[in-house]
Amino acid sequence: MSTENASPDAAVTQVKPAAERAGTRALAQDLVDVPALLAAYAELHPDPADPAQQVSFGTSGHRGSSLKASFNEDHIAAITQAIVEYRAAQGVTGPLLMGKDTHALSGPAQDTALEVLMGNGVRTLVDSRDGYTPTPAISHAILAFNADPSNGEGEADGIVITPSHNPPTDGGIKYNPPHGGPADSDATNWIADRANALLAGGLADVQRIPLAEARQHEALGTYDFLDRYVTDLPTVIDLDAIRQARVRIGADPMGGASVGYWGEIGARHGLDLTVVNPEVDPQWGFMTLDWDGKIRMDCSSPNAMASLIERMRAEGTGENESAGAAPFDIATGNDADADRHGIVTPDGGLMNPNHFLSVAIDYLYRHRHGWPAGAGVGKTLVSSSMIDRVAAGLGRPLVEVPVGFKWFVPGLLDGTGVFGGEESAGASFVRFDGSAWSTDKDGLLLCLLAAEIRAVTGKTPSEYYAELVEQYGDPVYARIDAPATAEQKAKLKKMSPSDVTASTLAGEPITAKMTEAPGNGAAIGGLKVTTENAWFAARPSGTEDVYKIYAESFVSAEHLAQVQAEAKAIVDAVIA
Repeated sequence: MSTENASPDAAVTQVKPAAERAGTRALAQDLVDVPALLAAYAELHPDPADPAQQVSFGTSGHRGSSLKASFNEDHIAAITQAIVEYRAAQGVTGPLLMGKDTHALSGPAQDTALEVLMGNGVRTLVDSRDGYTPTPAISHAILAFNADPSNGEGEADGIVITPSHNPPTDGGIKYNPPHGGPADSDATNWIADRANALLAGGLADVQRIPLAEARQHEALGTYDFLDRYVTDLPTVIDLDAIRQARVRIGADPMGGASVGYWGEIGARHGLDLTVVNPEVDPQWGFMTLDWDGKIRMDCSSPNAMASLIERMRAEGTGENESAGAAPFDIATGNDADADRHGIVTPDGGLMNPNHFLSVAIDYLYRHRHGWPAGAGVGKTLVSSSMIDRVAAGLGRPLVEVPVGFKWFVPGLLDGTGVFGGEESAGASFVRFDGSAWSTDKDGLLLCLLAAEIRAVTGKTPSEYYAELVEQYGDPVYARIDAPATAEQKAKLKKMSPSDVTASTLAGEPITAKMTEAPGNGAAIGGLKVTTENAWFAARPSGTEDVYKIYAESFVSAEHLAQVQAEAKAIVDAVIA
């Protein structure tokens, strides 16, 4: 790892701007002031009339920073009360399972939520070890609880306090209904509307008791999320193969909620597993800066993962230059709530998420003989078309859905969709017998799958992908942003296929123009255009004055650039 400009003796004026230090260790001036962050959580109150300070649920819950009055005590009190009322209206009478990640705001937010949940008398189960809980462990626990006929308490649901991979300044909260996965738009819209009404009403209708009283409340109980998750792993991953092949795993929790899980997984199942960095630091001072100079726990980013990538090379340099001299056969990373995965191999470095998804799909559908023969391959419409070609090669139907893991939940539950994956390094799949494991993204699961692939095939996932390239072609994939006003973004969201008058894209005939996902007919909130060897998708950003253009070409990088240029021209002509 480069340590340029990292010397504590260097004059501040000589330090390059943060963005120019992408991939290098964070410096003191990059770190958040945690006491100020926590003070702002309690002391700042959002303006209910300011859209930037209102409750807004994206694909993964409400997120914001206390310093910007977009994630504060008032928000959590209102959101939790809204969830209480929503679950009551839906007839959810079982316990609510609640966990938190390692962000500085997650602890205070869980305390606030607990005050409201106990104020409403909602049976709530928190971590029995008083630790951190990955999102997939909450999802798995909800499914396990609801599948147990002896629980006798009605169906459970859950809350996860996390902003996922967002910077240390941020906090987040998301709701998982009894199906265990992310809440759908109907639920999140209702919760957000009710929470904003509660904020506008000065929180007068929020039922809440003091924290000390809440912690002694009879409705508060505990659940051993870690034990449930680790105990059940042999039903979904071939741990025997990993152990017998002596696959050396280096697992980096990246300061997140998986920190207590990886060591237990290795010890209990007898794996050659090293927890690369067990440190938990609310400033994430050990991280390398992401592409824009921010500290972001994005395990799909080469910049954020620079230290782990470098460690895989550390013992393979100098006199020991062979890949076999690398300290691990597989190294992995997870974001703060462990719903995303990063896979590092000795021969390929950090794998592109689309590449690993393609490998995972090809491997799983060839080695999970208990899965339903007709079950499809689930992907979001902005994921690589390599997945389309892999699915066709497997003779499996492709189920292409809009962005958001919630769209995979029904298939994972009923067995019609045994795998669901997103281009942003999020995926999950079912157990050996075809039953649901988690209905939310599971980064630990995909990391362990990489080790299983290495054990069973004798190939690293990057070597496996090279074979897929030989068979299906070598795609080039990228995402860029283009400026757009709020009005223009609204037009993009409402586009219809007939708005696109072009008949070709980058020299090829257009084969499809879509504003609805072919896998389920749901609106994609934008546009996708395909040809035989390329495609692009355009979607408005929910937080910035831009729209996103995802594009891919199986021809060349130059062809991809042409696709991107023509995509922007096509979209701009409609939204102008």
